[in-house]
Parts: sequence; structure tokens; C-alpha cells
Amino acid sequence: MKKMNIQSELVNFQKKINMRQKLEQREHEYLSPYAAFSDSSSGRDIYEEPCDIRPIYQRDRDRILHSKSFRRLKHKTQVFLAPEGDHYRTRLTHTLEVSQNARTIARALRLNEDLAEAIALGHDLGHTPFGHAGERALNHICPEGFEHHIQSIRIVELLENHGKGLNLTKEVRDGILNHQTKGCPSTLEGKIVRLSDKIAYINHDIDDAIRGHIITEEDIPNEYTDILGHSPRERLNTIIHDIVSHSEDTDEITMSPEIEEAMFEMRKYMFRSVYTNPVAKGEEQKAEAMLIHLFEYYIKNLELLPEEYLYMMESKGETATRVVCDYIAGMTDRYAVAKFTELSIPRSWSIY
Repeated sequence: MKKMNIQSELVNFQKKINMRQKLEQREHEYLSPYAAFSDSSSGRDIYEEPCDIRPIYQRDRDRILHSKSFRRLKHKTQVFLAPEGDHYRTRLTHTLEVSQNARTIARALRLNEDLAEAIALGHDLGHTPFGHAGERALNHICPEGFEHHIQSIRIVELLENHGKGLNLTKEVRDGILNHQTKGCPSTLEGKIVRLSDKIAYINHDIDDAIRGHIITEEDIPNEYTDILGHSPRERLNTIIHDIVSHSEDTDEITMSPEIEEAMFEMRKYMFRSVYTNPVAKGEEQKAEAMLIHLFEYYIKNLELLPEEYLYMMESKGETATRVVCDYIAGMTDRYAVAKFTELSIPRSWSIY
């Protein structure tokens, strides 16, 4: 009886270890020949035994999802600084919308949905508090400069997991690094995320700007809305359908010239009307000044940095300016305000 139980456990174990291989085989049977197949990944910098259940990109997705940097996105600005209201986007909800767009397109094109999702979930991990205002401040004050897509890679390769990084695959890191407009991802899944990022923020930033009474739907030029649609739902539907219809069974992610031009012209409209609007952006100079003050304070008082950042200097040879930049970039909006208050405002004054 005991021998039969051992044999039964062995059979169950063999079934378990074959689950990932079955999923990988299913990819070859179903996905487009242009997809990034999980079992053809270029792998990780540090070799790890494969998971017995999850293909490699699923494993990367889960590591990002469980990271501290991902959780902090919920309290980081997307466009509007500290908005009053529960329905404005944060950096986290933006990330989830990018992921949803990318998964929809990848699934429709029979590309690797797991890879697209992992890239999308990780693409903005390096964003600062207070959105692009924070990015400008750190880029100005940090001698090495600061760009959020490079910081995202720094997080997954070095800063997460107590200085060990997440050891993600090369394909996921390539997609994260190249998600910005000037980037050129090496996989179609990465190219999907690059477009999905713009699709998401153009549409949800319009929605938030309307909610914040910065613009109205009627303010958007008809030359764009007549092509793309007159609501966020219509515009998303138009753009995503256009990408799928023009990219199916090809080795590129493309859009029709008409839709692409209308989308990027609408993006320019958003820069003119929202992203540089003095009402929407009136507090950004204060946010920039606050982060610059924090940077200068910690450079003079390195001993006040958390232990993990001191370790980066002492054991890994990181410069003080880079480590201070890492610390501030990782802050949420409210934590940055709290540290600024703690370090700069006398307690006897704070009661008034």
C-alpha cells in the first residue's frame, strides 16, 4: 500500500513538472510564427531552474506584480498632482490600462500575451513622485541625469529584492527599456506595449482632463474626433481595431496612416491644452522645488538614508548622487511630502 502511494505521488509529480512544457508546446501550436516563444527566450543574466508550472514570461510578470516598486505606483501621480476625487488615474491605474490594451492586441494577433503583460506591468516602475515634474527635477539636479525608463531597468536589475534585482528575462527588460517614443523594442510584444502606453495615456488623460474641467469633449478638434471617435470608448475601439487589422500576419506592429496621424495630432493637442495647462500644472514648480530640496538635503546627510541605500554605496560602489536619486525616485507623492515636512518644517510650526 505504501509503495502504491509513492508511485502515485511520483506520477503526480511528473504531471506537474510537465505542465510548463505543455503550455510551451501550446504556444507553438497556436501563436503566430512572429511571436516570442517562451521556450526560445534569451534567458536571464543569472540562470535559474525553470518553474514546473509557469512559462518564463509568466514568472517575470509575477515577480513584477509582487515587487515593492509596483505597489508604490498606486500613490504616484499620473498627470494631476494630488487631485481631489477618487476617479483620477494614478501611475498604477495607468499601468493597468496599458496592460489591458497590450493584452487585447497581443491576443488578437496571436502573439505572446504573457510577455506583453510583463513588459506593460514593469514599464513605469522607475517613475518618480509627481509624474514628469519629478522626472524633470531629478534630471536637473542629478549629475548622471534621470530618465524613468532607464530607472525602471535599474529597479528590476539592481534595486529590488534587497539589491539582487528581479533577474528578469532579456525580452522583458528590452521592452521596458524601449517603451518610450524613441525606443525600438526587439519583440513585437514590446512594440505593442510601446503603442499601448500612448493609447492609454492619450485617452485616459482626456477623460481626467474633462473630469477636472480643464477641457470639454467639444474642445477637442473635430478633425481628430471625426476620425478616432467622440468618446474614450470609441477612440480606444477605433485605434485598437486599426492596429490589429494592419498588423495581422505581419512581422510589424503598424497603424493606418490616417489613424496614426490623428492619434499623434491628438497627442500634440493634449500637450498644448492639458500637459502645459497652468491650471492643471500650477503646483508642479512646487513639487520640483521640493524634490530638489530633498536631494540636496540627503547629499549633505547621507547617514539619514535607509540602510539598503547605504549598502549600495558601501558594497556595490554606487555614487552618493545616484543612490540619493534612487531613494527619491522610489518615493510616493505623499511620502515625499511627509519627508520634506519632517526634514524642513520645524515641529513647533506644523500645528498651525
